[in-house]
Amino acid sequence: MNILVINAGSSSLKYQLFDMERNAVLAKGLCERIGIDGRIKHSPAGKEDYVADLPMKTHADAIKIVTDVLIDKTHGVIKSMKEIDAVGHRVLHGGAKFHESVLINNKVLDAIEECIPLGPLHNPANLTGIRACAEVLGKNFPQVAVFDTAFHQTMPEKAFLYAIPYHYYTDYKVRRYGFHGTSHRYVSARAAEFMGRPAGEIKIITCHLGNGSSIAAVKYGKCCDTSMGLTPLEGLPMGTRSGSIDPAVVEVIANNEKKSVSEILEILNKKSGMLGVSGKSSDFRDLKAGAKEGDERCKTALDIFIYAVRKYIGAYAAAMEGVDAVVFTGGVGENDVTTRYEICKGLDFIGVSIDPDKNKNAPHGADAEISKDGSKAKILVIPTNEELVIARDTEEIVFKQ
Repeated sequence: MNILVINAGSSSLKYQLFDMERNAVLAKGLCERIGIDGRIKHSPAGKEDYVADLPMKTHADAIKIVTDVLIDKTHGVIKSMKEIDAVGHRVLHGGAKFHESVLINNKVLDAIEECIPLGPLHNPANLTGIRACAEVLGKNFPQVAVFDTAFHQTMPEKAFLYAIPYHYYTDYKVRRYGFHGTSHRYVSARAAEFMGRPAGEIKIITCHLGNGSSIAAVKYGKCCDTSMGLTPLEGLPMGTRSGSIDPAVVEVIANNEKKSVSEILEILNKKSGMLGVSGKSSDFRDLKAGAKEGDERCKTALDIFIYAVRKYIGAYAAAMEGVDAVVFTGGVGENDVTTRYEICKGLDFIGVSIDPDKNKNAPHGADAEISKDGSKAKILVIPTNEELVIARDTEEIVFKQ
């Protein structure tokens, strides 16, 4: 049984083809510059990568190119599209309507569209990917939506409500939703497996750290709080996002620079965070290089990020009345030895003690424990696998219900 996983962005489309019986990735790739010119990077298992500049005016063009390359005699991994049994899609925002993944039908499409005001950058692209697959594979071809927000729908009201007039929640659905849910779901479950303990008995803080970053408190297998909010702008400072700030900052900037709210949100989303503070880059590797060369603003940006992550870990340990494991994942969480160490340094008082040598020697791309022997809470590095979660959900919904 083969499942195609699609993650559609505004001008890009990532994909992976899974053989679910062998639990193997047959191929993966990226279509980028959709609507501009078009390029595909295709990596078939056991074969050389294929890179080509091909015209992609629309996402439907990109889907057609993907399906063509998957069955290509030279670069393909299957003989015909009949060997693909279903498609699973990452969808950013499902609002409060979706607590789990669902088979896509017209009602689901309408609900995703209704959430566009909550996810204006991502939901339209996700819809485009779904419709493009229907156009290429057929209207009745089974497709499943896996929502970034679904895992966080177990948060209690005290965690997801904002202290603003209540009718903004009832009228406009203004509340904390959280994101990266598929990643937090995967790594928290994998952490429990790694520890050899039932997920329903442990308290885990999952740190998805990268250009986009969020933290979740997972108590007994369910999310009870998370750092991102109504949109992915809230929470930690990120590559280009400000993270949580005093809302009055918007008014101060508006009055001084005569900018609209939309213009300021553009700044907070795309010109702030690590980029805004450093003035150099949103990439943590560049910031580390800059700090090493004596760039004080690069160092300050990193210090702000590390401090914010450490605060959230302390806060979530308090919220759950303890912690059994802290998990690092995402591009920075999985790969940045120094940042992991600096975050955990000083957390011994809540039983989180990092081993510098284990941290330094943690194998790339594999699950690892980096806590000291005797640490009350485990510190784990677990590479996330959102695509595998999407593939498994798709298989479960389409074929096993």
